[in-house]
Amino acid sequence: MTDASGEAEVLVEQRGRLGLLTLNRPKAINALTRGMVATIRAALHRWADHDAIATVAVIGAGDRGLCAGGDVVGLYRDVTESDGLGAAAFWRDEYTMNARIAEYPKPFVAIQDGIVLGGGIGVSAHGSHRVVTERSKLGFPEVTIGYIPDVGATWLLSHAPGELGTRLALTAANVGPADAILLGLSDHFVPSDRIPTLLTALETEDPTSAIALLAADPEPGILAAQQDWTDAAFSASTVPEILGRLRLTGTAEAAALAEGMALKSPTALAVTLESLRQARQLTSLRAALDQEYRVSRHSSMTADFAEGIRAQLVDKDRKPKWNPTDHADVSPVEVSAFFQTPSDGDLGLSTAVSKETA
Repeated sequence: MTDASGEAEVLVEQRGRLGLLTLNRPKAINALTRGMVATIRAALHRWADHDAIATVAVIGAGDRGLCAGGDVVGLYRDVTESDGLGAAAFWRDEYTMNARIAEYPKPFVAIQDGIVLGGGIGVSAHGSHRVVTERSKLGFPEVTIGYIPDVGATWLLSHAPGELGTRLALTAANVGPADAILLGLSDHFVPSDRIPTLLTALETEDPTSAIALLAADPEPGILAAQQDWTDAAFSASTVPEILGRLRLTGTAEAAALAEGMALKSPTALAVTLESLRQARQLTSLRAALDQEYRVSRHSSMTADFAEGIRAQLVDKDRKPKWNPTDHADVSPVEVSAFFQTPSDGDLGLSTAVSKETA
């Protein structure tokens, strides 16, 4: 798959015993397109049984980050100008790729350098070896555009310590390397100036050993010290209750989180909270991806999804007009509708006969 200039959007290389995938849309911080997902899936399929490839790694081109997420402007055009089935096809392919990465039979090393958001988490955090640097900023900005965290996010975040994952999903905040490791989105810290050395080592060496030789301790994060009041506030059963508890916490940090959350899509926050609570009861990533597909399909056809992308990424006025506007006005009936089978059917990853379907 190439862009308008003829450049390949994913560079696929064999370097010694390393299969290297480079996301190559640096001007868009390597945001994923459906063509990129297809290229990645094809390479993973080819390398799975390739005796000359011992390890697979994914990196991002440019100096801004691994991946800023999916190409949501393209999804916006699809759901506003057509029936939304193009977006559905993208999510089917992307979520299947996420499952494939999680189950890959060879080590999968993700270099989570710089910005890693949304779909960037999906292409990295399900890997076996996840490496952050001092420049890493990981997060899920979906509720800011009236959407719901996906790509396996509900599975990852619902299994983070306490309610730290709930906090990350509902606030759309980014976290640095130490907090990414605490949350379970990453494993190892390697300073960015050592990444070229790491990639060279992966051409011949086992990734566990190669990473261990170059790893260091990151600067302390902020979440561990704030976990007590985070758990107390974000364990509430509704968004209005969470907002109320945050405002009563008595810390500037909690008050700021409440202020920021209050500006997000009320529907997106309510559905995100329910998605996390349900994912916590599921038995596998595949089941969570199936649930996320249902939620994504319904979410993409809401007015808030189109309005959020318009306000943040198209017109960029940063003034979305949500419907409803008040967090107390989102009904449980409205939320439950997001979890129903969509008109085009379910994704079906959890009922697939063989992992080779991924």
